[in-house]
Amino acid sequence: MELEKSFDPRAIESRWYPIWESRGYFAHSADRSKPAFCIQLPPPNVTGTLHMGHAFQQTLMDALVRYHRMRGDNTNWVAGTDHAGIATQIVVERQLQAEGRSRDELGRKEFVERVWEWKQESGSTITRQMRRLGTSCNWNYADAERQNAGYFTMDPRMSRAVAEVFVRLYEDGLVYRGKRLVNWDPVLGTAVSDLEVDSEEEDGNIWEIRYPLEDGNGSVVVATTRPETMLGDTAVAVNPRDERYAALVGKNVSLPLTGRTIPVMADEYVDPAFGTGCVKITPAHDFNDWQIGRRHGLAQINILTLTATINDNAPRAYRGLDRFEARKRVLADLKTQGLLVSEKPYKLRVPRSGRTGVIVEPMLTDQWFVKMEGLARSGLDAVANGRVRFYPDHWTTTYNHWLEGIQDWCISRQLWWGHQIPAWYDDAGNVYVARSEGEAREQATAKGVSGALRRDEDVLDTWFSSALVPFTSLGWPEGTQDLETFLPSTVL
Repeated sequence: MELEKSFDPRAIESRWYPIWESRGYFAHSADRSKPAFCIQLPPPNVTGTLHMGHAFQQTLMDALVRYHRMRGDNTNWVAGTDHAGIATQIVVERQLQAEGRSRDELGRKEFVERVWEWKQESGSTITRQMRRLGTSCNWNYADAERQNAGYFTMDPRMSRAVAEVFVRLYEDGLVYRGKRLVNWDPVLGTAVSDLEVDSEEEDGNIWEIRYPLEDGNGSVVVATTRPETMLGDTAVAVNPRDERYAALVGKNVSLPLTGRTIPVMADEYVDPAFGTGCVKITPAHDFNDWQIGRRHGLAQINILTLTATINDNAPRAYRGLDRFEARKRVLADLKTQGLLVSEKPYKLRVPRSGRTGVIVEPMLTDQWFVKMEGLARSGLDAVANGRVRFYPDHWTTTYNHWLEGIQDWCISRQLWWGHQIPAWYDDAGNVYVARSEGEAREQATAKGVSGALRRDEDVLDTWFSSALVPFTSLGWPEGTQDLETFLPSTVL
């Protein structure tokens, strides 16, 4: 046999990879006596194609997998793709915009069908690229769609598992629906995660505004970078140790432009050195103010619609205005009334949506949440006792920092693409969390409700299903042998 003078990787790899795959070399072993080695491929998003980061990451994993396979270990590299809710929906919406159409014109059903078409195209491209890279994944494993592509986070089996987790967490009191402040993208019309908000320093202004005391004997001056939100103020706060304002605590001030009075109260959160030492409290439009409002039982007055225009909770003169137009009008009216004390340049951190670039609003909305305190404690304990280790070790500090300061996780998104939340409502607003509409109907009937049920229109944050992959891909909730063999994964 005459060898080629030069190595031609394209020809060699395109020949041998299909042979390896067809002979089952990438499959795990049926021999459970062998040491198990399992890697979960972080599922690529079906938003387009792979990038260099995927190639680098998969090269490292492939080296580990091939090494353990050659050692004779029972090796399982579990592969799949992620529906990537918000990111994929944006891709398809932009395609529609290029065609001069919108998702609202299509309606939910037709739009979701359009996204599934894109998923088939993008997902096929991704798995084809991975094979071209030589990644020796166990392609037939967890392959509910029978496409030799591993799992898809919205395939029927994975979707059933996601619903099962949601229902069990709800029954255990770990999932709840409540009205809380969330990061709100007024362009996308949905809550977004902290990771999808980019806060960078920008040039802006800070304004000082005079709030007259209700009794007419003086005033307080507050400093703010968002004067339009004063329309939703419910208190002015000072530090309890600030002697300048000790005599004012318990009194009321007249809130300019609104015809309302609000109390002056003391709270340790207030920094006496910031601005004037008096802080306007707007619980429905600021995360810190929301916490203060909860401590003191303050009203939460939301003055914005979901598209960031002024709503009917504000005085008539400002209703319907865009939030930034309202800012101009508020400042002009304050100046006319002699209540605008000063305007100064100011460096401030502005939260912008990583998806649209628009300024994100803290918005008081009804959302679904996961209680995180107990779950976070379990996660911290797993690292503290050595059951989980990070390489390099300094990531342990980052991990601990995340979990020690964690808040309840907002898992609902106001999107069309994703796992629709398995909850139904009757005409009275009672909620029935169930694995299916039939099960929800049984719950309603047991309560004497016979009317129509309406399903929650929201979908789950894509990370809700992605977080379950290490065990749902192994067959959970069924008690499979693979769960015993390959859970927990050897490497993440």
